[in-house]
Amino acid sequence: MKLSVDVEVWPIEGGFTISRGSRTEQPVVVARLMQDGVTGHGECVPYPRYGESIDNVVAAIEAARPAIEAGLTRQGLLDVMQPGAARNAVDGALWDLEAKWTGKPAWQIAGLPEPKPLVTCFTLSLGTPESMRAKAREAADRPLLKVKLGGEGDLERMAAVREGAPKARLVADANEAWTADMLEHYPAELAKLGVEMIEQPLKAGADDWPLDMPRPVPLCADESCHGIDHLDRLAGRYDLVNVKLDKTGGLTAALALVQAARAKGFGVMLGCMVGTSLGMAPAFLAAQLARYVDLDGPLILSRDRVPGIRFEGSLMHPPPRELWG
Repeated sequence: MKLSVDVEVWPIEGGFTISRGSRTEQPVVVARLMQDGVTGHGECVPYPRYGESIDNVVAAIEAARPAIEAGLTRQGLLDVMQPGAARNAVDGALWDLEAKWTGKPAWQIAGLPEPKPLVTCFTLSLGTPESMRAKAREAADRPLLKVKLGGEGDLERMAAVREGAPKARLVADANEAWTADMLEHYPAELAKLGVEMIEQPLKAGADDWPLDMPRPVPLCADESCHGIDHLDRLAGRYDLVNVKLDKTGGLTAALALVQAARAKGFGVMLGCMVGTSLGMAPAFLAAQLARYVDLDGPLILSRDRVPGIRFEGSLMHPPPRELWG
């Protein structure tokens, strides 16, 4: 088995802004595993919030090269590489390689039902109330909007989005930007606007609010939840967890986290970083088990891989096998 690692940069349509900053392009790391003329592909997105960079993710994959090229299995990979983006790229390539080698689709190898089309969130990036109202109007026909928030002024932003998209279902993502006072007062106001869920209101590690705190809107852990070992601390404080393959370190660990979270009574959101269809493809399998699907990364880019995942508005179809799995 031979490993290659490449860095690609994909343009973002109109830019993308969350509480931590803005960007106009998205770098991704792609791992390829080649064996006897068959190649498996996997993509990851390094995330600075977790101390990741292009350089250290590539270095982590290179450090594991001897074990990978010696024929490492997906389960063995869990012991050799730490959770995170680097392991996600290699894990995705291993799944894809096995699917191509055996002729079996990845969903069948995973013991999952054949995947069906899913409705994904469509993300509105953070801006002024006026700009977010305009973006909401453009996306008003989409059934489910995910709204990026940033702290002060969020009630005005959400009211503007609701005005722009009066019929859409809404979920909100604060990306750790709220204060404890905002958490005490904002959810009741957002409930009046029909917001169904609020993602990661406070910083990870500062979210130990009382278990009996009223929650007029369900709360979802993102930055606070990376793996199974986080679930016990989150129980009673969050209603859902956002599972992302770049956090868990691949589909193998993500499927285990989804099953464990559901067994403990959490709802599941299957999320993503901004990336191409190659990054969304393995996540789509785990998304079959989720309450909310947030895999709109390719819709945020100016262009995608060919072939890519087919989107009909917000309806996301299973990935073509030529792409992955």
